[in-house]
Amino acid sequence: MQNPLKGFFYFTRGERRGILVLVTGIILVFLFGYFYSYRKEQQPLSEEEMRQQAIAVAEYEDFIASVQEKQKKREKDFSRYPLKRAIPVSLFPFNPNTADSAAFHRLGLPEWMARNILHYRGKGGRFRKAEDFRKVYGLTEEQYRTLMPYIRIAPEDTVRHTRLHASLMSNDSTAPPKTVLYKYPAGTVVDLNLADTTELKKIPGIGSGIARLITNYRQHLGGFYRIEQLQDIHLDYHQLRSWFYIDIRAIRPINVNRSGIERLRNHPYINFYQAKAFVEYRKKKGKLHNLKPFALYEEFSETDLERISHYICFD
Repeated sequence: MQNPLKGFFYFTRGERRGILVLVTGIILVFLFGYFYSYRKEQQPLSEEEMRQQAIAVAEYEDFIASVQEKQKKREKDFSRYPLKRAIPVSLFPFNPNTADSAAFHRLGLPEWMARNILHYRGKGGRFRKAEDFRKVYGLTEEQYRTLMPYIRIAPEDTVRHTRLHASLMSNDSTAPPKTVLYKYPAGTVVDLNLADTTELKKIPGIGSGIARLITNYRQHLGGFYRIEQLQDIHLDYHQLRSWFYIDIRAIRPINVNRSGIERLRNHPYINFYQAKAFVEYRKKKGKLHNLKPFALYEEFSETDLERISHYICFD
């Protein structure tokens, strides 16, 4: 029986010769392509190809040079115009009616808020009490609570002044004649802690406004212990020194062992943290007998303790 696969794989002599020629041709074509590409890689570039390659290299170098130039310019600008350093925040007593923008910046308020406060004051606005500062636009409750213990409102800012229309009064023929106030002669001396507004106005250089300013601040303090304290309310004590003497027995002290934080902090010379230190000390160690323990507290300076000592008692 004849194998069927034999007929399938059987080729005549002519067919075998054709297959051999075809395979040889394929091999020659492959070798020709290989040698052609190899020779092309080995032979030098044409002038046009070299010119295009040179242009590409030049453009690349120009690009790198421009990037380096921009980087150098940026570094030069940074060195010429350094970034503004943040102003360190520090807390200190301040009067919002007189503090400048630098003071507000040091207290941690942004520039735009300080500008708004100055604009408000420029229009005649005043802060009459510490709580008024809470109404500053943009001020958060946390910022207000942080700054509140350091707010100091001068006594003259708590009074609303009314302006008299002097021109109308001068043109009014029916206006009563002005009364000339009596003034003390030189050499007169009055007690700064006992004189009322009427007596104070008899001192040359003191009018109704200054007289009220002195008595209001005296009430707030509890009395004066030296003439230099008048500079606390922006008065020139040098001009007034010869008209006053001071009896310190008229000072009304605060009992530091019986007063709470609010009572203590209402005094012009005691802030919230100092009042809190007094109360906390009492709770931990009992009754106070002097101020020596507080010399080690960071809340008190030597000047603070000296001023406070005139206005507290321990009974």
